[in-house]
Amino acid sequence: MSLARSLFALLGLVFLLGVQGQSVQAQENLDALRPLVNNLAKGKYDETQRQVEALVASGDPVVVPTLKALRAGDLYVRKADGEVFIATKGGKGYLLIDPLTTENAGEAGRRDVSKIKVNNRLRRVIDASMGSLTLMAADPKVRLAAAEAVFKAGDPEGLEPLEAALQKETDDDVRLVMEQARAAALLNSDRGDSDKLEAIETIASIGNRDALSLLIGVRDSTEGALQEAAAAAITKIEKSLAMWGNAQNIWYGISLGSVLLLAAIGLAITFGVMGVINMAHGEMVMIGAYVTFVVQELIRNSAPWLFDYSLFIALPLAFLISGSIGVAVERGIIRWLYGRPLETLLATWGLSLILQQAIRSLFGPTNQQVGNPEWMSGAFELGQLTITYNRMWIIVFALLVFAGLMLVLKKTPFGLFTRAVTQNRRMAASMGIRTPWIDALTFGLGSGIAGIAGVALSQIDNVSPNLGQGYIIDSFMVVVFGGVGNLWGTLVGAMTLGVVNKFLEPYAGAVLGKIFVLVFIILFIQKRPRGLFALKGRAVEA
Repeated sequence: MSLARSLFALLGLVFLLGVQGQSVQAQENLDALRPLVNNLAKGKYDETQRQVEALVASGDPVVVPTLKALRAGDLYVRKADGEVFIATKGGKGYLLIDPLTTENAGEAGRRDVSKIKVNNRLRRVIDASMGSLTLMAADPKVRLAAAEAVFKAGDPEGLEPLEAALQKETDDDVRLVMEQARAAALLNSDRGDSDKLEAIETIASIGNRDALSLLIGVRDSTEGALQEAAAAAITKIEKSLAMWGNAQNIWYGISLGSVLLLAAIGLAITFGVMGVINMAHGEMVMIGAYVTFVVQELIRNSAPWLFDYSLFIALPLAFLISGSIGVAVERGIIRWLYGRPLETLLATWGLSLILQQAIRSLFGPTNQQVGNPEWMSGAFELGQLTITYNRMWIIVFALLVFAGLMLVLKKTPFGLFTRAVTQNRRMAASMGIRTPWIDALTFGLGSGIAGIAGVALSQIDNVSPNLGQGYIIDSFMVVVFGGVGNLWGTLVGAMTLGVVNKFLEPYAGAVLGKIFVLVFIILFIQKRPRGLFALKGRAVEA
């Protein structure tokens, strides 16, 4: 037993001595690096560059915060003793941070310190240096960022560190970026043409605009085989980028189409069932957006941990509030104006102005802050296609709303009554259907859907009293083009107009593109007055 205790004691002593030895070694490293850091404040840009290279030559990642602060302009020298610190504004002066240990080092007055200046050339040196310094880091994310920095810098001095790191790299994703960075550095080096031809193939496989810019530089600065290879690679990349550009336009068009679908789908119901030209439909969208704002404000002030669920709380509230307002509008105004489309247009236009002014009185005329939950923030890339999460989820949401509305209209008694009134109002009334209440509930349903459309639009557009005005004309165009009262026509019309708009914008601009679309729809309805998918029924045929 005593032997075991002695052995454990001996192992403990060895461990403590090892830890103490590592601590002493770390402190010695810091002591050796400290003069190099302080020398960054001495001399002009050339001398600063030599000190940066000396810090990088140490190979110690502890100097990375110093280099980052120098590049960002946050490195200062204390005039009293020449010590260099990372400084941030705070209190009456600066808060000082030790650049090597990143520990708090007290405060200094504004006149007690002086900023260490950098120029663009020095920034490029720092970028390349930090990339090569962190290529051997333990964290794969750090190595990946370092390889990307070396690729952007294209510094041939990064070749040797890259090749050394490639021999030890085990992560496939990091290794791929390192090979691309090596190719970029090779093209700027004095290596042979065979190596550079191989590098051109590697760069061409990337296929993005950074690769295109790099190859254009090679084509313009070389001759012979290298120039021909670079030109061929440029042609290949340009074709690929054109294809991805079309795909990006289609994605943007589908994204815009989903927004138009959300804004128009409620209008398709009310317009199709009652023939009411509801100019206040956009204000129902606006009300839904403001409901989202109010919900998020309450959550921010009372329960911030619920913020990521704010949209799930806002959706039913927006539907109920906008739907209730829609029922009240139908019962109080619209039902007295059936059969008089001009009067309904003027009445609902006046109502839209009243609602806008009411919102201005309650919330003010300026834009309101509505945030994205974490699960709707950010983006990801698919090839050369950039997809933002908020747009992606809005597309999914629009399709879910469409599917849900189709189920309501096809599988419920209310949907059966609505379709009956749509096809032949007099016959439906003679069969015992209470057409006035169907009108009210249908108008309320359309307004409620507009409200939940406002919840979605609050994530991609400014929440202001004028929010709905930006979508009302487009919504009517979608409904008329697709076929009044036909939901499938609304879906096809929204997506078609969205994609066409995005393909026209690069050539004609946003405003002129919309004018072209409007002219197209006017010409189209001359040939097909009922739209793409016309409803069939005795009332319609009559």
